[in-house]
Amino acid sequence: MSAAHTVVYGIPNCDTVKKARTWLEARGVPFEFHDFKKAGLTASLVNAWLADVPLELLLNRRGTTWRGLPDAAKAAAETRDGAVALMVDKPSVVKRPVVVVDGRVKTLGFSVEAYETLFA
Repeated sequence: MSAAHTVVYGIPNCDTVKKARTWLEARGVPFEFHDFKKAGLTASLVNAWLADVPLELLLNRRGTTWRGLPDAAKAAAETRDGAVALMVDKPSVVKRPVVVVDGRVKTLGFSVEAYETLFA
């Protein structure tokens, strides 16, 4: 059996992304890092993630980016299409990191327990 293909999506200076990457590296888990500030996100990628995780979890309404948005942008994000468009336009509103293994979202954010289970 070949090793799973793992992609960590996030922003390099995000503390949670740093913790996740450090944890994976320390355990020798091979992964690709996708910086979505530089490499961007597409609507098709975000929609694929939404097949695995609910919109309420993927869209981070607690972060500073969300709090800084105009009310019109927040209102537009009440629909799925509006939320996807917002995440493509401002990837910082995505809960991160998004960890995708073999094309499926396996976890959002970082928790030692979740990572130990996923990468045991």
